[in-house]
Amino acid sequence: MKASTCAFALAIISHVASAFISPSTFAPIKDVGRSFTSTKQLYATIDVDEDTSRDTASMEEWSYAYGIGRADGIQLVGEDVDGFLDVHVETAQELPAGTSVMYIPSDVILSSNRAIAEFGRLEEAESLLQANGVENEMREFYLMLKILVELEKGEESPYYHYFNGLPRFFANGPSMTPFCYRCIPPFAAKLCQKERVKLNHVAFGCKSRVQFLSEKTRGDSLLWEWAFQIVYTRSFEAPDGSGDLCLYPIGDMFNHATEANVAYEYDEAGNCYVQTTTDVAAGPLTMTYSDPTNPSYLLARYGFLDESSPASFCKLGVDWHITDELINMGYSTNTLLFYKDTGEVSEQVWDVLLYKYLGEEDVGRQQEFYQAHMSGDYETKQSYHECYYEQTREKLLEHIDDILGELDGLSQKSAYGGA
Repeated sequence: MKASTCAFALAIISHVASAFISPSTFAPIKDVGRSFTSTKQLYATIDVDEDTSRDTASMEEWSYAYGIGRADGIQLVGEDVDGFLDVHVETAQELPAGTSVMYIPSDVILSSNRAIAEFGRLEEAESLLQANGVENEMREFYLMLKILVELEKGEESPYYHYFNGLPRFFANGPSMTPFCYRCIPPFAAKLCQKERVKLNHVAFGCKSRVQFLSEKTRGDSLLWEWAFQIVYTRSFEAPDGSGDLCLYPIGDMFNHATEANVAYEYDEAGNCYVQTTTDVAAGPLTMTYSDPTNPSYLLARYGFLDESSPASFCKLGVDWHITDELINMGYSTNTLLFYKDTGEVSEQVWDVLLYKYLGEEDVGRQQEFYQAHMSGDYETKQSYHECYYEQTREKLLEHIDDILGELDGLSQKSAYGGA
């Protein structure tokens, strides 16, 4: 049975004279962990079953022991979301821009670059990733291996209590079933399936190629999937330009928003500070995870829809063959937009619709329109739009009607079990 709605604020650092504990008081992570003891029973490894409760209390104690600092008034707040605990960061007071709200010591940060240095390059696994078309996921792969290595250590890992406080339930693309894909719009389904392919190739496809993991770990698909989910939903690229992919313990609790108000910063020693980027009222502190005009990607990767997004991809041409000319005309998921509050349609939508229409009716005129666009001949372009406005408008209304009809059909399919 799902838990009833709950909301609570976890304790924050309050026994220090300054906003943060002085960095000089932080011991390396390998040493600090030995002095930390939990009041809860410890197990050989964490339980990654999706119904397992998150031990946020021990995670909170752990963060103190490992020198993760929070400014006065910064709280971890938990609330029930569809029966599962969500934890996010809030401030109890107003904060000016440039305020450091959190400090994560360099030694605590989990890093893909450090993982590669620790394990060396796994050439056989990398070749397999390249062969499967996911060569751009190397950083995620090595960071996932670092998590698995720490999970094998059980309670001896300095990250045990951090991991045990993280979520087990995910509602994103990799966690969906084939029926789920049939119940969401095609563009969203396509993105969700791409995330599932990454899971299959980055995690499941390489299990046997990582010989330094135990046979038990290599055979534990649920553990691999959980480590994959943690990397793909909680890691961020380092702000120092190194290309490093990092997990920032406790610093990964900031929720997403289109209008973010905090960002990661590094000092010269590689310690991470989370700082406000604007004046902030009391309430949630947020980051932007990715392009807010593509909420379908946020669903596929993170498992939520961004209600704060001012616009979204209009889903035009999901089943088209996208040519270079279409791209030059402005075809992109972050330019073909419907605006939520005003109902406006981006200029690129009109351009692409007219380009496609002319291609069906008169290829010569299509090329004239295309060349006017490419050369910046606004007057010629505008004359085409005026001449073909009714036809382009009709194409747009047909597209909107198709989307609405599709959504109605998907809603019925979901309600009646896909019959």
